[in-house]
Amino acid sequence: MTAQQPPAGPDGQDGEKPRTSLWERLERPAPAPRTTLTPQRIAEAAIAIADAEGLDAVTMRRLATTLGVAPMAAYRYVSGKDELIELMVDSVYGELALPDPAAGWRDTMRTLATRLRAKTLAHPWTVRATAVPLTPNQLAVPERAFAALTGQGLDADTMMAVFRTVTGYVRGAVAAEIGLADLMRENGWSDGDDTRVGLAPQMSWLMGTGRYPAYQRYLGEATRKDDQDWQFETGLDCVLDGVAARLGI
Repeated sequence: MTAQQPPAGPDGQDGEKPRTSLWERLERPAPAPRTTLTPQRIAEAAIAIADAEGLDAVTMRRLATTLGVAPMAAYRYVSGKDELIELMVDSVYGELALPDPAAGWRDTMRTLATRLRAKTLAHPWTVRATAVPLTPNQLAVPERAFAALTGQGLDADTMMAVFRTVTGYVRGAVAAEIGLADLMRENGWSDGDDTRVGLAPQMSWLMGTGRYPAYQRYLGEATRKDDQDWQFETGLDCVLDGVAARLGI
């Protein structure tokens, strides 16, 4: 299995063949192994680095050192960092337990959303690495969603719009959670109370301007400021209620 090929021009022009995808190559019969290195071992090692230090810490050289192999060994499977990230993302999505679409479209979409959130929080670097779902395990997610939405009288474009609306909510909500967690870690704040104390000078000045009375009311009356599960699930139910009302499903 060889990952390196000559670069192709656009659409395979200039006499070069288009580069085959990582997934097409991995489907081919594997050659007799020369080492114990496998795509799974590569993905697991790279994920461990990214989980601990972030995506920028993942390099082909660092990966080789972690695996205890020659610097070029991983190139038998991936052509570089871009394909390595594909392999990592696919491995993470492979851990995702997909719901049974027979449960109905709403339960299926809700379960997908909550499980995607949990998986992303466990691997925060995936926020930067999952813009386009073009790995086998990533594509299994919309496949399951479409299966649940089939039979609701929706055309293909509307099914995709529903899927993107729900997953877009997940990405936005989780990105905010990860951003807050990063801020707390960088400042040494351990919980919501620490965070509010740390941000008090800015917040006091802003509220003192009198320009934000509705937000000031929220600060005084809200009791679930730190309950991120409740916030996420309540927002998700609002999204699903909106989908149901708009489409009559």
